[in-house]
Amino acid sequence: MSVSRPHAVGVLVFPGVTLLDVAGPSEVCTEANRLGADYRITLISPDGAPVRSSTGLRFDVDRAAGDIGKLDTLVVPGSEELVSAPVPPELVCAVTQLADRTQRIASVCTGAFALAAAGLLDGRRVTTHWRHATTLQRRNPGIQVEPDAIFVTDGPIMTSAGITAGIDLTLHLVEQDHGPAVARDVARALVVFLQRPGGQSQFSVPIRTPAPHNNTLRTLLHTIHTDPTRDYTVPVLAALANTSPRQLTRLFRRELGTTPARYLEQVRLEQAQMLLDQGHSVTTTAVRSGFGSDDTLRRAFHQHLGIAPSTYQHRFTTTEPAPSPD
Repeated sequence: MSVSRPHAVGVLVFPGVTLLDVAGPSEVCTEANRLGADYRITLISPDGAPVRSSTGLRFDVDRAAGDIGKLDTLVVPGSEELVSAPVPPELVCAVTQLADRTQRIASVCTGAFALAAAGLLDGRRVTTHWRHATTLQRRNPGIQVEPDAIFVTDGPIMTSAGITAGIDLTLHLVEQDHGPAVARDVARALVVFLQRPGGQSQFSVPIRTPAPHNNTLRTLLHTIHTDPTRDYTVPVLAALANTSPRQLTRLFRRELGTTPARYLEQVRLEQAQMLLDQGHSVTTTAVRSGFGSDDTLRRAFHQHLGIAPSTYQHRFTTTEPAPSPD
């Protein structure tokens, strides 16, 4: 994309918009301008009227959506209200109007719900805040939600995870426009990662699976959650459920969309996260979560969360800087 002319960035705000979803990308662009970029930010609302953010702070906008010409980039922030209620028709209309005049579109957090309501995500890979990924997928079966991604790029559409992930995504946009050196200098100035280690999973203990309809399977899952340390091979689980291993695997796939082994590993991972949050050592956590050994626990953490157990524990139990390696 040419950098010889101003790069028009439109940020669409609306009542209840999350303040940091707006401020984060704006600060990245502003810092990039100090390093030679030329991002021109226009604050837009559906009707041109001022709006109040989720914190109560008011935005005095520059233009109405219908008055905007061509944009290079459109940023659509999120709001909890986009999840708890249908996306307002005036917001859908504004997104549709602006999308027709924009080269690339980026959503922050639950802003993906607005893009989906406007039909912009059909057939695409997307992400949103981990807490709302299941809801986004359920409402929009024609899209592919990746709940662990920090941000996802699919053609001209880019979606990001919760709130501060808008900074990650905007750094990616700066890198596209001006190269990695400028993006790296912006990240350093803002004291953030240029590429955040790990995915969204590290920021939440996984939500327990809703109770299945099958009574036998529901009882079996309760047994697994009560004591995930037992030697639960598929034949053992099948015997506990008084069924065959083959039928048990069918039940897991039909009711939970996974296999017994994968479900058991997820339960153990959840247990391990909670134990580490409580301050237990990696060795104790490995034993009490059912992984058995430090090495097995580390492999599971790296595979699913992208970080080591010790890194996870430090990151989420203290604001103190990590100790220097011995």
